Amino acid sequence: GYADIIPFFFLAPWVFLFLIPALTMKSFSEELNSGTIELLKTQPLSHWQVVLGKFWASLLLVLIAIIPTFVYVYAVYQLGNPIGNIDFGSTIGSYLGLLFLTGTYTSVGLYTSSLSKNQIVSFIGSLFIIFLLFYGFDSLANLFPKKAYTIQSLGIHSHFKSISRGVIDTRDLVYFISVSAFFLFLTKKRLDHE
Repeated sequence: GYADIIPFFFLAPWVFLFLIPALTMKSFSEELNSGTIELLKTQPLSHWQVVLGKFWASLLLVLIAIIPTFVYVYAVYQLGNPIGNIDFGSTIGSYLGLLFLTGTYTSVGLYTSSLSKNQIVSFIGSLFIIFLLFYGFDSLANLFPKKAYTIQSLGIHSHFKSISRGVIDTRDLVYFISVSAFFLFLTKKRLDHE
């Protein structure tokens, strides 16, 4: 009885699964390969500032890529019968979930970029970790039906689905923020030892 853009939000995490590792694979890999990481370390910047600067730059680039999708919301709003018959709760929740999902994917991409001088290795590593976090725990939950809820709650997919319904739960927000912070912390530690 209402219009929505759920297919877009079903497809977006899978598109970002490839897009974000491709954007972040060069972040530290190129610095390590060309030796400019030494120049970066001599600047009056802490390692946290370097990591967060690259994180916010990559995140901003992906958010700029999301902005044109607001046309879908407007189009569905106009095509609804009657006009404006759209579920704004799930739409806003889905965009918020996409924002947190993007942050998590970006932090994983930065971490894998700091592990290798080779950009392709960084891309594949990021793709593997993100896929494992997004879909791996759901598959693992099927093997252990008695612990399915607990195992699924360790993965990104269940938290993204929860936010996409329009219900903003602090558990989901804490999950996304803590996973992002964990990978940013690992990136900073990797930069300390480089």
